[in-house]
Amino acid sequence: MSISAIPDGELQGLPHIEKDAGPLGGTQAIREPLVTGNKSYADVSEDVSKHTETFPTKLWWGAFGISALFAALFVGSLGVAIGTGIGTTGISHPVGWGVFIINFVFWIGIGHAGTLISAILFLFRQNWRTAINRSAEAMTIFAVLTALVFPLMHTGRPWLAAYWLLPLPNGRGPLWVNFNSPLLWDVFAVSTYGTISAVFWYIGLVPDLATLRDRAKHPIRKKIYGILALGWTGGNRSWRHYESAYLMLAGLATPLVLSVHTIVSFDFATSVIPGWHTTIFPPYFVGGAIFSGFAMVATLLIIMRKVFNLENYITVNHLEAMAKVMLTTSMVVGSAYVIEFVIAYYSGVEGERFHFANRMFGPYGWSGWILYTCNMLVPQLLWFKSIRRNIAVLFVLTIFINIGMWFERYVIVVISLQRDFLPSSWGGYGFKVMDWALTIGSFGWFMTMFLLFCRILPTICMFEVKAVMDPDKASRFAQQKGGQ
Repeated sequence: MSISAIPDGELQGLPHIEKDAGPLGGTQAIREPLVTGNKSYADVSEDVSKHTETFPTKLWWGAFGISALFAALFVGSLGVAIGTGIGTTGISHPVGWGVFIINFVFWIGIGHAGTLISAILFLFRQNWRTAINRSAEAMTIFAVLTALVFPLMHTGRPWLAAYWLLPLPNGRGPLWVNFNSPLLWDVFAVSTYGTISAVFWYIGLVPDLATLRDRAKHPIRKKIYGILALGWTGGNRSWRHYESAYLMLAGLATPLVLSVHTIVSFDFATSVIPGWHTTIFPPYFVGGAIFSGFAMVATLLIIMRKVFNLENYITVNHLEAMAKVMLTTSMVVGSAYVIEFVIAYYSGVEGERFHFANRMFGPYGWSGWILYTCNMLVPQLLWFKSIRRNIAVLFVLTIFINIGMWFERYVIVVISLQRDFLPSSWGGYGFKVMDWALTIGSFGWFMTMFLLFCRILPTICMFEVKAVMDPDKASRFAQQKGGQ
């Protein structure tokens, strides 16, 4: 029996779903519904599946056209950088990392919220994740795919240098990668994180792919979804194996959420450059990654719930819960900013003191002020419930947070390298046309993949949404509709 064939009111819900869990988790009585609009189980399947079964709307085509245009700009810029050289960007002595590492760290951070929502919140039985975890997981994969482009391009000649990023067997003598380098740790951490996230996302899709298979009328669609559904039947044995696999993958993914950006922070913290050489970087980077990732998820969900008419499933309660997480991580990140200045003052190292004064009042001080305003001051508005539940204002706040988190990476990379210990090695850094094309184009590349996902696959985890609904209420509405 497939999941779509289970009668209304008799859905074999997953054991990990707490029926009496509130919108912010726990096993408290339900205060506010996770699904509104008096939906039955059949309504959930219909509302989520129809976007994969009908022709895209004009609004989707408009968004896809714009994102595809910027994606083409991104691909073209990569082609120019490969053919001409990365000297077409603004990187120069002493800022030798520039746009490539700025965007790499930014997109890796964006990819953190998806696995956090799916794995950690799953282990903590936070049922408000059920309607948003699918899109967040997809966002993780697309963000990682976008991020991986930048370090490959930063090698200058990826068709030659990328070969040495992995310890592959070779016939060139005992020449191995430097296992003591945090840059190599990045390779292992990001590749492992991307692999586990992709498997975790796909395993969670299998029951819903079976629903699309059973609903498909065209034989080719039915065949494709049937292959992807891996023979799913919806029986007790299938659910039992699914639960074991999903729990195991959640357990594997949870430490990766904490380790990946910790290892990314080691790229900076293991150096002796002022502003980088600090032990606070690992927790600071993890908190910032969760902060920016949740902001990006909220931005995408606010758009998606409007475009696909999913307001009954991605409710204001979901967005308010995400806003609380953003407020918490904003305070974590803000505390780290303050601690950085305190450590620099008490360290007695003139280079550290000079760096943080330069971060605020130097030639690139404007970027530092944008950073602290967007990441520390603007999120304080989320203390007010009226702001957290105002979707338009929340959308604007998430945009500001995304801007602030991008400038955090800009400040860390550019200002730290621009003026180090020796005044004789000081220099400047400015974005050229190629830098802007790569940065803006990466957003188009990311959005193009996300929009294609929304068109082809269910954006909401249907079976988990059904599991957190009141089964008696859902059955009663189904019987009323049947009687009519």
